[in-house]
Amino acid sequence: MTEQPNPSREARLEAIREEAARTGRAAGAGVVPANGPMPAATGAGTDGGYYNLPLLKAPVWTWEVPLYFFIGGVAGASEAIALAARISTRAAALERAALWIAVIGALVCPLLLIADLGRPGRFLNMLRVFKWRSPMSVGAWTLVKFSGVAIVAVVANEALHAGIAPGLMGVVTWVAEIGGAVLGLLLLSYTAVLLGVTAVPVWSQNRRLLPGHFVASSIGSASSMLELLGFLVPATQIVGLAASVWETIVGISIEVRGRAVDDSLRRGRSGWAARIGGTLAGPLALGLRIFESSSAEGREFAAVCFVAGALTSRYAWLWAGRASAGNARALFDLQRGR
Repeated sequence: MTEQPNPSREARLEAIREEAARTGRAAGAGVVPANGPMPAATGAGTDGGYYNLPLLKAPVWTWEVPLYFFIGGVAGASEAIALAARISTRAAALERAALWIAVIGALVCPLLLIADLGRPGRFLNMLRVFKWRSPMSVGAWTLVKFSGVAIVAVVANEALHAGIAPGLMGVVTWVAEIGGAVLGLLLLSYTAVLLGVTAVPVWSQNRRLLPGHFVASSIGSASSMLELLGFLVPATQIVGLAASVWETIVGISIEVRGRAVDDSLRRGRSGWAARIGGTLAGPLALGLRIFESSSAEGREFAAVCFVAGALTSRYAWLWAGRASAGNARALFDLQRGR
């Protein structure tokens, strides 16, 4: 239905035009011509967007994506830990367990992505071309290659333990684990880049923080899972301590900076999740490792806290991104600052 002109509004608009022609500026506001291209400015200048229209589209990822971020990170880190254990030549059992964690994660991750996309065909479409400038394309190809290499590594390692063609299987295991470690490090870090290159303010403005955070939490989670499997060795304790220290620094930096763009990491559901996850993986796990280092129960509890905190943090970042996408004022402030 065509809007009928309002005589009073049209008269006011003519007055504003005359004033602009005479003085070079118009002090009036709130007048919209009939049938004009812009809707009524009832929401202009608020946090909701421009003329009640959102500036950014909120992330539409489902719950499977943060879980994929977490499991993919653990799988990639486990492959790197397996290579380190193989190099040490004294941790065959640790190497074997890490390889199995990696391959289980490698098999679960594609299922999570397909569940988020809705059908397998969409995942296969991502593999039709390789775009090295696209973190999503790089990530999809990395996941596929990592899954294949992880399967080869675990099969070759099991064959080696069974005494099947030890010479050949030894070479295959070395090659597969080296390739798996390289691809695993890409897998656990590309998700941070994927978030950082978006226009979502809380993600883009933390693009330097996210890679270190995701890498530390992934390596710490993989080490913690190995501890829960009984590998309470000095190496897993050192990795757990380093990861908890880093997670503590990340949490403190977010609180101390006090930036408006990080409001979604300090308020609401996403803020609660970020603080709970950061506390579990950071100060709480760190304290348990320091003060209960001689206790197996203490280290296992620290491992549980770290894994729970790392997983919670992945969901916190997704929820924070959704909240940040709806905060038009933060985006306006960032653009004015640049």
